Order: sequence, then C-alpha cells, then structure tokens
Amino acid sequence: MPPTLVYTPEQLLSSRVLAEPLIANGVRCHGGFDADGHYRSPRTLCRAPAIEAWQAQLSEEGHGLLEVPSRAMPPQYPNAAQAKLLLRHGVREPLVRSLTIISIVEGFGAIIRDVQVPDLEELFVEPLSGTALTHLQSGLFEAHARDESGYRDEGGHKQMWEAARDSALENPHIPGDVLMRLMGRRSQGARPAPVFPEIGQPLERMLGFMANVLVVEVFAEETFRWGMDILSDPEVSAAPEIAGDMISYIQADEKPHVEYLRTALSEVSARTIKTVEGGTIPGKQVIDALMHRILEQATRTRPADQRDDLRENLAESIRTATHPSALQDDFDALETPWAPPTRTGFEAAEDAA
Repeated sequence: MPPTLVYTPEQLLSSRVLAEPLIANGVRCHGGFDADGHYRSPRTLCRAPAIEAWQAQLSEEGHGLLEVPSRAMPPQYPNAAQAKLLLRHGVREPLVRSLTIISIVEGFGAIIRDVQVPDLEELFVEPLSGTALTHLQSGLFEAHARDESGYRDEGGHKQMWEAARDSALENPHIPGDVLMRLMGRRSQGARPAPVFPEIGQPLERMLGFMANVLVVEVFAEETFRWGMDILSDPEVSAAPEIAGDMISYIQADEKPHVEYLRTALSEVSARTIKTVEGGTIPGKQVIDALMHRILEQATRTRPADQRDDLRENLAESIRTATHPSALQDDFDALETPWAPPTRTGFEAAEDAA
C-alpha cells in the first residue's frame, strides 16, 4: 500500500508552521497567517493531501464522488436584503439571534468525535486499506471536532462566528433564550426508523450521521455567502473587513470537512456491504437511500426552522422601529421565493429511469 494513502492520527491532526496567529475578538483561534499574510486552515498539513490521494484512488478505480445538488440548498432566512433592511432601521435582534444560533450549532460539531465506528473491515466484501473510511477514528473525526468547537486554548468556528457577530454589530446584547429554544427544537425530533436494518444499526447510524453532517456542511455554503454579504457591508457593519474576513476563514476551514465526508461515503458507495444474515447489499443502494431521506427532510425542515426561530420575536423587535407597520411590509416583500426541488438526485435507479 503506497504510504501516501495511509496516515497516522498525528499526521492528520498536524498543522503547518505559521508566521502569525489568528486572534478573533481577543480570543486566540486556530489557523493563522503565513509569511505572505494568507490565511491557512488548521490541521491541513497532511489532511488535505490525504483527502486528495483518497479521491484520486477512487477515480483510478472508476468511481465518481458523491455530489449534493446545489438546487437542494435552501436560502438563508432572513435573506441578506431583509437583514440589511432591519439593520438600517436599528432592528438588530433578529440578525443577532440568527448569528448566535449559527455559532451554537458550530459548537455542536464536536459531537462527531463521539460517533461509534464499528469494525468496518468486517462489514465490507472489498478491502478498505488506504481509504478515508479507515481513518475516520484515526484523525478525521477528531480534526473535524476540533475545527468546529476549538481545542484546548484555541477557539474554533464557534468562537469565530461570535467574533464576526460582535465586531460587526459592536458587541450586541445576546437574547437569553436562544440556546434553550434551539435545544428544545432539537429534542423534539425522534430517532428515524432504520432504512436498512439488514446492515445492522451501528453501521447505518454511522453512515446516516455522516450523510447528515455532509448535507449540513454543503448547505453552509449559502450561510457563508449570506454572512459575508451582510457583515462585509459598511452600511450596516461596524467592521466590514474584519467580520467578512472571519467568515471567509471559516469557509476555508470547512472545505476538508465536505471533502473527507463525500470521499468516505463514496468509498462505501463503491463497495459491497455484508448483511447481518450473511448476504450482501450494494453500498450505493444504502448511501443513495440515506442521502435521499436526509435531503428530503432538510429541504423542508431547514427553511421552516429558520422562520420559526425568527418570526416568533420579529414583530416585537420591529416595534422598536420608527414606522413598524411599514417596515414589516417591506421586510415581507423582500422574501426569497423558494420551494424544495421535486427530486433530490438520489432516487433509486429504477425510479429515476
């Protein structure tokens, strides 16, 4: 096995030597700047070339990489025009609430290190040596967790989103109910029934979790565009360059997350899974079904969740404006029309035919 396909946890968690650290709102965060002043993401010294090598191996074997269709990505709510309208009228709580939710969700990303990985070598017909799959518990999940919530004395994406919010909006008051409302909504969801009980719960739970995180990470591209549009606008942001750059650093850090997840799931799709009863099932059938279910749910629940988070307090926030009724009408008129796509792109082959 070529050594470029096999890495130790220490290698996958290693970072390049940098000339200057990233300080975000007084907090030392991960990553930093090279001698030319370019931002460099953490833990990518070996992780980035490793992902490229695993993807090249898939291509050489004749397998493509899983793609989440861009048409499935719901718009952010409130959209950038709506958020800027509110800010111009001195109504800041809705955007503060949205940015705080994003930072909290980033912090939740640390739970990926607790995902239970079964003995994968025993669950597939084909060998797994030199794949992203064999490195999930050997650095990839841990690197992802550290990126999201920070590690030891370094802040991660949670702290970086908070810094972007606080610099752009000049340390705004944070509503005290944000976390409780978010946790209440998350606790309402029941664990979905298994789609493929024949492959065993441990494997399906791991694959389902990874597919769900992949969709969240891909959808985050819309969040980055939205955040940079608003917080880089000097008309509404007190620190347009600092806040906008901070979000761009987070966006750069997320690329390895998307790439290792789609690589590992594509490796499953290219293989054959052993069933608990001694049979087999194509990995592609399992991955496509899981992605289909997750995308169908996400494209419907994400827009609704964002609206619920905002609308409950929106009218009360707008009442502080000079002309609240007119502002509410103008806000609603700027809403982005959007409907979930009729197809996810992961329907069964016979259905798509």
